Amino acid sequence: MPARTACRPLALVVALAAGAVLLAGCGSGDGGAAADGKLRVEASFYPLQWMAEEVGGDLVSVANLTKPGAEPHDLELSPKDVAALSDADVVVYLSGFQPAVDDALAESGATTFDAKASARLDLTLAEEANHAGGDGADEGHDDEAGAVDPHFWLDPTRLAKVATAFADVLAKQDPDHAATFRSNAARLVGRLDDLDGEYRQALEGCSAKELVTSHQAFGYLAERYGMDQVGIAGLTPEQEPSAAQLASAPDFVAEHRVRTIYFETLVSPDVAETVASEAGVKTAVLDPIEGLTDASQGRDYLEVMRSNLKHLQAGQPCP
Repeated sequence: MPARTACRPLALVVALAAGAVLLAGCGSGDGGAAADGKLRVEASFYPLQWMAEEVGGDLVSVANLTKPGAEPHDLELSPKDVAALSDADVVVYLSGFQPAVDDALAESGATTFDAKASARLDLTLAEEANHAGGDGADEGHDDEAGAVDPHFWLDPTRLAKVATAFADVLAKQDPDHAATFRSNAARLVGRLDDLDGEYRQALEGCSAKELVTSHQAFGYLAERYGMDQVGIAGLTPEQEPSAAQLASAPDFVAEHRVRTIYFETLVSPDVAETVASEAGVKTAVLDPIEGLTDASQGRDYLEVMRSNLKHLQAGQPCP
């Protein structure tokens, strides 16, 4: 995603980190080991929390820095959150995705696992970004050209690679249970491979290849399953389309015979609904799974991914 200005000045993050040391000193003083013997893992947002829980199993206790219903891109950390980072055995995060986490970790000295390398973040917005309402150089979108898409977990095969790498990190922290962590990871990779197979089979032969979304969070999913993502707005949720883009988007929908425009659970559906109403097409939820809420159509990552698949089959549509 494009470079973003942190929500807090660096001096304040440093102060919070200093406060975290004091807060951590009020704990057990055991260097991070939980009283029940489990490894303490802090995850920066939901997909990494879910992955860590699956790989760690009963041997880890995983907390999520991003509270349910919160937009992870805009995460701000409290002194308690910064203390938790310092006190964790491992912090699993995605560098560049949540600036507040990056800043806090730079000062904490925590043991970290950055999912970036194993996730292979290799998708960027082209110089002429693909927008339903016009090219990416229009009115405020030029800053996105070349921006890296962070939403790797919407391709199950990339999440599987992250799980395998994370098992090695846990194994170093707790060598006595290394075999268990790697076995858990292998089991999770199998489940993610099954999910990938379901997607490939269900989305083969869809009549519409253009995946029109309210913002461009689905690049890895589209690439994996032979579709072309077309965002009305930008890569980040707060990127609003211009008036010209909103006006021309219905023409794109008609020209490409788009049946459905997708919106998200954590972001207002107004943009998608406006374009769909003008174009006379349907809307449906396509969840980027950045967090779970009561509105999520599933209890975990796998269930929400399968819900997304049903919506794609109906919306593209697929045989």
